[in-house]
Amino acid sequence: MAEVHLIGQIIGASGFPKQGLFCKWNIQTGGAWKLLQGAKEGQTQVDTPNIGETSYWSHPVDAHYATRGLQGWPKILVQVFHQDSLGRNSLAGYGFCHVPTSPGHHNLDIMTWRPAGSFRDTIVQHYLGGSHQLRNPELMVSSSDRHRLTTIAMGKVHIQVGVIVRNFDKFGVEC
Repeated sequence: MAEVHLIGQIIGASGFPKQGLFCKWNIQTGGAWKLLQGAKEGQTQVDTPNIGETSYWSHPVDAHYATRGLQGWPKILVQVFHQDSLGRNSLAGYGFCHVPTSPGHHNLDIMTWRPAGSFRDTIVQHYLGGSHQLRNPELMVSSSDRHRLTTIAMGKVHIQVGVIVRNFDKFGVEC
């Protein structure tokens, strides 16, 4: 079977209106993909920078997949959360990107967004905390339903990933 190895790190995030951020991440693949080694999901630590607006996580990503076909090529999904001084977590943004198909080292910026609520919801959120969240986070990659969402643009998540492919030529796949 053809193999894809992803090695890299989630560097951090910038452009978010609040500090005290952490990230939950997930690598989503199609049905023809099998995780051989590594982790397909994880969570970073909370970073509250003293200087500047960039949160640094330097969280490792290492996943080795085998596949029978290209359908369902890996995507990296991120959910960024803000942790306040009382330890409460609220959603800061959702985002995703496709893993590059070409082998080599890649720097990726994932643009994030969050759902916008009504004016009443925004007032309640301001005074009581919390945030608007999707009932099903898989909706963020579903292009058929995503156009119905009203969203607010948030910051960027910065990722470095090295893509290594193996045995694609033996299975008639050109990269």
